Amino acid sequence: MTHRCLTLSVDDHDAARALYAVLSTGETPTDTRASLSAFKALLSHEGTRVIGALKDDRIVSMATLHILPNMTNGARAYALIENVATLPGFTRQGFGRAVMQSAIDTAWTAGAYKIMLLTGRRNDALKFYQKLGFDAGDKHALVLRHEF
Repeated sequence: MTHRCLTLSVDDHDAARALYAVLSTGETPTDTRASLSAFKALLSHEGTRVIGALKDDRIVSMATLHILPNMTNGARAYALIENVATLPGFTRQGFGRAVMQSAIDTAWTAGAYKIMLLTGRRNDALKFYQKLGFDAGDKHALVLRHEF
């Protein structure tokens, strides 16, 4: 079954907030105005788009795609996918796969030579990404967080 995907707009802010809330980071802003401002900034960032999958005109899954300029590999861009989320009750129905495939297709169409993503240590997520062709052994991911 193929699910319909679209690029989210500012009008999709409430649906995006619901999806950010299911992420394990717990970093979703509680102030709606701050959240709307951050969402507008994200959507206006050059090379960035948030892709959503629909179920009966409701956004039930999303992924953020960043296409970034690069100086290596013939100066071809690379892509980063993050914040992949699906609403509870809609998992394992192909919605996450649909947004990921849309992000992958968009990155390849933009001329990216590679796509990277980071995921938590949950095994089910790792297996999901590996089924899409991502290789966990190709690179090591390191994260440095700023403590406020």
